[in-house]
Amino acid sequence: MLTGKQKRFLRSQGMTMKPLINVGKNGMSESFSDGVLKAIETRELIKISLLQAAETTPKEVGAYLADAIDGLEVAQTIGRTLLVYRKATDPDNRDISTKLRNYRK
Repeated sequence: MLTGKQKRFLRSQGMTMKPLINVGKNGMSESFSDGVLKAIETRELIKISLLQAAETTPKEVGAYLADAIDGLEVAQTIGRTLLVYRKATDPDNRDISTKLRNYRK
């Protein structure tokens, strides 16, 4: 569970990011969650954009991903864009999570 300070730090990191994954009319599927898992394993923090053709809401996408991927948390939702975080299992990919430790309290 992320604290308020941790979410604030993640939002500041995500401000300059461009959406890495787009959700379109195909919606959410197992291949979508697999793609998110692979991307988040190497980056820890990714931005997901919902296209106008998407039939789902950002809240539904966040809930689906949180259920499908263990440890994934939605750091921010603005309009049709989500910012999601998960600590990488590979220690070499833990760039953001090492910085996030300073924002525990």
